[in-house]
Amino acid sequence: MSLDPAVRARIDALLQSNRAVLFMKGAPGAPQCGFSAKAVSALDALGADYAHIDVLSDPEIREGIKAYGDWPTIPQLYIDGELVGGSDIIGQMVNSGELHAALGLPAPDRTPPSITITPAALKMIRQAIDDAGGEVALQVEVDRGYRTRLNLGPADADAIAVDVDGVRVQFDVAGARRAEGLTIDFADDMRGKGLVIDNPNAPGPVGTLTPAEADAKVRTGEVMLVDVRPPEERAIASVPVAYRTFDEGRGAIEALPKDTAIAFLCHGGGRSGQAAEEFRALGFRNVFNVEGGIAAWSDTVDASIPKY
Repeated sequence: MSLDPAVRARIDALLQSNRAVLFMKGAPGAPQCGFSAKAVSALDALGADYAHIDVLSDPEIREGIKAYGDWPTIPQLYIDGELVGGSDIIGQMVNSGELHAALGLPAPDRTPPSITITPAALKMIRQAIDDAGGEVALQVEVDRGYRTRLNLGPADADAIAVDVDGVRVQFDVAGARRAEGLTIDFADDMRGKGLVIDNPNAPGPVGTLTPAEADAKVRTGEVMLVDVRPPEERAIASVPVAYRTFDEGRGAIEALPKDTAIAFLCHGGGRSGQAAEEFRALGFRNVFNVEGGIAAWSDTVDASIPKY
């Protein structure tokens, strides 16, 4: 595949301006494919400082980067102008510590997590291992939204592992820290039938605030309000309290401490509820949705706010 000189120059400039660059689908806060999400999760687990390029919004770069490094898929990570690879290689290098070294970061914490597998769950897992031939381990993956996946796979010498009554349980670097205190149980009740996970580190569900509660908490500084509506809607109607927006992107708000109390507001509660769920998935532990949005705020708190 030939590469247009102008596109090559653009890519050269991006790589020269940033030590680490991830070419991905979407943005770190909202990846648009599973492989990009996996790469972001691995880099975020390191606390790595990297630039990102959303190839979905730039077709020239999307096709050009494939030719630039002779690598046919997205995502792609570059460090110091050199291609590292895609999501699988990134994950392998995180687990081995190679990526830490490449980025000049401290070696990863490889302390195995303390987990519990109940006898009923162990029985089921051992049966699955026997059915798979016996030479496999239980792979536990906990993503940054604390969603947990259990799979059987080959023993990996680079994985962080614990032995639970003869069952090898493996974690990647990020997953190990998120899995501390995790319990795997077997249920046959109202929760369903099968293995169930209890992770004490997982953020709680999104809370709700009435407009009156949100108004009071914002005024006392207990909660930060984020209005997710675009500027044209806010020009029609806005609340008379301090609030932030996504006009300049989400980066500054996503960078806040994960215990920051944030309430999201929109017109009727739908878009703000989605934003709240997205921030909860990023690990924010005090996230709220304003019920009914600014329409309900006008009805119940401040009738001077225009309806639309």
